[in-house]
Amino acid sequence: MVILFIVFLFQFGISCSCLAMNRGQQETLLNSAWGIMENKTKEDLETQLNCCGLFNTTGKLQQFNQDLGSCRAPCTTKGGCVPCGTKMLDHATEALKILGGVGLFFSFTEILGVWLAVRYRNQKDPRANPSAFL
Repeated sequence: MVILFIVFLFQFGISCSCLAMNRGQQETLLNSAWGIMENKTKEDLETQLNCCGLFNTTGKLQQFNQDLGSCRAPCTTKGGCVPCGTKMLDHATEALKILGGVGLFFSFTEILGVWLAVRYRNQKDPRANPSAFL
């Protein structure tokens, strides 16, 4: 019973944090992840998403220009590439909303299950032999 309650709290906390994460926090998370990625991984991601670089901001301009120079995405031949950060933020925002909602649904369903288990766990079966419990 205690384990189920701990699982509920963990699941509820993760769901709430998914729903509460704003765009600035997502951007910070993406910046830190982009900084530790290998160049091969960045190039694969740029090719798959058809974009170049992460964010074109003044603080990361040198990194953005370096990524733009090594970008091999199909959009480079057409002329205009969108930064990958904006594409990833749009996908991440939708995914976090969906994950948070699904997590909240299952955490409250789990609480309902715990309540039902506590409520009905020690009841006698009315079809059973009444003298069997004596």
